[in-house]
Amino acid sequence: MSTLLSTKKFSMAQKELVLNAGLGFVEYDAIAIEYSKTSIESNIPNVIFTSKNAVRAIEKFGTNISKCFCVGESTKQILIKNGQNVVEMAQNASDLAKIIVKKYKKESFLFFCGNLRRDELPNLLQQHDIHLQEQIVYKTSINPRKFERVFNGILFFSPSGVRSYVLKNTIEEPTVVFCIGTTTASEAKKYTTNVIIANKPTVENVIVQAVKYFRNQ
Repeated sequence: MSTLLSTKKFSMAQKELVLNAGLGFVEYDAIAIEYSKTSIESNIPNVIFTSKNAVRAIEKFGTNISKCFCVGESTKQILIKNGQNVVEMAQNASDLAKIIVKKYKKESFLFFCGNLRRDELPNLLQQHDIHLQEQIVYKTSINPRKFERVFNGILFFSPSGVRSYVLKNTIEEPTVVFCIGTTTASEAKKYTTNVIIANKPTVENVIVQAVKYFRNQ
C-alpha cells in the first residue's frame, strides 16, 4: 500500500478521501499560524488577500471592505461567507497582480499578509507605480520534524511547508511531491523534479492528484 505524508493535518472528510482510495497516510502540521493582535480599520476600499489565513485573521473585526482581490477559490468562498464583495480572484499571486495592473492601475490597495509573504505581487505592483500598503495580520513559524522513513508521496500546501520539511529531511526518488499551487511547486522543485501541481488550489484537489497518480501505478 502506498503511503502519503501530509504536511498539513486533514479534516475528517479529507482523511476519508485518502483512506477510501486505499492509501495510507501520516499527517502533521509543518507550519504553525499565529494571528497578530492588531487593529483593523472598519471601512477599507480595496484589500488583497493571498491566503485563507489572512482572511481568518481579520474575521473578528467585522471590517467592511468595498472590493476584495484574492488568490484561490477557497479564500474567495470564505470571504463571500463573511459577506465580503470579491471582485477578482486568481489562482496565484502573480496572476492576481497582473489583473490589478491591467484593470485597477489607478487605485490604492491594502495587502493583508503574513510575515513570510512572497515578493511577486508587491514587486509587480511597485513596478507599475500602484500604491500598496502592507499590514501583517498573521505570523508563520516552521515546525520541523524528522522522519525515519521514505514516503511514496508528500503533500505540500505552502512554500513555508516545503522549507520546514527539508530542514530535517531530504526528498529522494521514488517519492512524488504533490503541491497545492505553482509557488509551492517552485519551492519544491529546488529539492526534487518529481512534482505534480493540483488543478485547483485546494487540499482536496491535492489529495485527488495523489489518488489518481497511485491508482495508475
